[in-house]
Amino acid sequence: MNPSAPARVLSVIPPMTQLNTPYPSTAYLTGFLRSRGIVAEQVDLALDLVLGLLSPDGLRDIRQCAEAMTGRRPAATRHFLHHFERYLATIGPAVAFLQGRDTSIAHRICSRSFLPEGARFKSLDVYIDEDGGDPLAWAFGALGVQDRARHLATLYLNDLADIIRETVDPRFEFVRYAESLAMSQPSFDPLAEALAAPPTLIDRELEKRALAAVDREQPDLVLVSVPFPGSVYAAFRIAQAIKAERPGVITVLGGGYVNTELRELAEPRVFDFFDYVTLDAGERPLLALLEHLREGAPRLNLVRSFARIDGQVRYFNAQTPDLPFDEVGTPTWDGLPLDRYLSLLDMLNPMHRLWSDGRWNKLTVAHGCYWKKCSFCDVSLDYISRYDAASATTLVDRIDAIVAETGQTGFHFVDEAAPPKALKAMADELLRRNRAISWWGNIRFEKSFTPELCEQLADSGCIAVSGGLEVASDRLLKLMKKGVSVEQVARVTRAFTDAGILVHAYLMYGFPTQTVQDTVDALEYVRQLFAESCIQSGYFHRFACTVHSPVGLHPEEYGIRLRPLPFRGFGRNDVAFDDPTGVDHARLGKALNKALYNYMHGIGLDEDVRAWFDDRVPKPRVGRHFIARALAGRDGG
Repeated sequence: MNPSAPARVLSVIPPMTQLNTPYPSTAYLTGFLRSRGIVAEQVDLALDLVLGLLSPDGLRDIRQCAEAMTGRRPAATRHFLHHFERYLATIGPAVAFLQGRDTSIAHRICSRSFLPEGARFKSLDVYIDEDGGDPLAWAFGALGVQDRARHLATLYLNDLADIIRETVDPRFEFVRYAESLAMSQPSFDPLAEALAAPPTLIDRELEKRALAAVDREQPDLVLVSVPFPGSVYAAFRIAQAIKAERPGVITVLGGGYVNTELRELAEPRVFDFFDYVTLDAGERPLLALLEHLREGAPRLNLVRSFARIDGQVRYFNAQTPDLPFDEVGTPTWDGLPLDRYLSLLDMLNPMHRLWSDGRWNKLTVAHGCYWKKCSFCDVSLDYISRYDAASATTLVDRIDAIVAETGQTGFHFVDEAAPPKALKAMADELLRRNRAISWWGNIRFEKSFTPELCEQLADSGCIAVSGGLEVASDRLLKLMKKGVSVEQVARVTRAFTDAGILVHAYLMYGFPTQTVQDTVDALEYVRQLFAESCIQSGYFHRFACTVHSPVGLHPEEYGIRLRPLPFRGFGRNDVAFDDPTGVDHARLGKALNKALYNYMHGIGLDEDVRAWFDDRVPKPRVGRHFIARALAGRDGG
């Protein structure tokens, strides 16, 4: 790097993250670096790659791969080739419609004769109207043409994703790519082998776009942020292309995946691709790195950074304090093509669709978590343990600046759990300034959220909240150190619903010592929460023990024994364990997700929860009107 010239930094979002809105890490870094006088740009290569594939030229390339297949082609590929001219004619209008650039085509999409319909459209059969009417009328009514068309167009794109998996790369998905190569992967070998293999069509397209961005921006540093395992392979492909064509460019790897999985990194081959790997909040490590590269500051001054020195991986961490959250600057989306993101509608549930439908300005109320006690969470890591909130004035100043820049007033607060006091202060400030925005975010269902506060949050623009109910069992909630009870969750969620705010519950199964009886009881609680309009959406995920959580750090306190965790220099996070209950949680999980899917569509809310299970399970011990009585107790007292 030339010390006499200002540093130029390019931040990259690698495939795959999400397609409806930019992942916020580069927006935060770019805004911060610009606030420090550093020339900083950003690019979303995930969106760029997908739009390249979902284009007439991209479909022609996919057809070439399909025609080159040997043996009998899969059914989806045969359908694609047979209807190829129809796909070629409709891909441009469908993408433009999902980008909001051509809404008039919705009527043709809804006709069900415009788009070629593959296997994904069979999911509509479950909604068939026995009278021969529109199978989607129950969800969209007579006037929901735009939403109906968006759902159909999303199924059409999902068909194409299936075809890409069959013909180009079996590891491809729209929200993750080659995830198994990086998720809880103790060795770098699988990634190294994949990166050494001949590039696929997707690899070639990604490399072309990465090099075009480097040629356009001429950066000294390229920062690649990997939030999830499903973006790691592509991140390394990007760095591989840059090192081959522009070896003088410094490449840096960071992000949520690195912060959780690579904290003990000891694999030298990683540094064939990246010059530095940084941990946790990136502002301080980047400043230290720039001081080292441009001003000759000693390498020992680096902060939370790995580097390869004489063939060995070394970790540098000068004890320099992190910047206060009030001083990290305002995120900027300048440079990202906000009009080209795809507003998808995978699921018809109104709360669930928020994650993929619409473009949200992602912002954080506070760094870290104010509770930081949950036993399943990575409470020992910086992104949870270091709690630091911005003032309401600073937060609403950031909101104003972002609205002025993007012209869009929707915000998704991406906190681990936004603190009630900070949300109240923000609502006060928004109302004082008479601002009109829409916002949603993650919270804890704690008693601080009174009906009065929920009403105030709604008045300030809150449209939805999500929160962890986890296992709906007071015994297990206490073991988890959630600090809430099922009754309390019922009252809080109903207060949000009564204020007109949608509620999504994160649910968990397979927690240590959870029995079949616990699981059946939890599902009964969930059924009642849906039936009583406390929650409108939910998601069951299987408990995973991580080495950074209280369960992973102190398994004996939770009645389990950890299995030996192999480590060969690369990832270390999820750890398997033996639970003396011996419950087949995978089998139970199928029933839980089936029930939840139906509950979100208003189906089966009066049925016995045992009907969802394939095997015989015990009767719920929960009274059938437990939640109703809990709510009546609130109303009566």
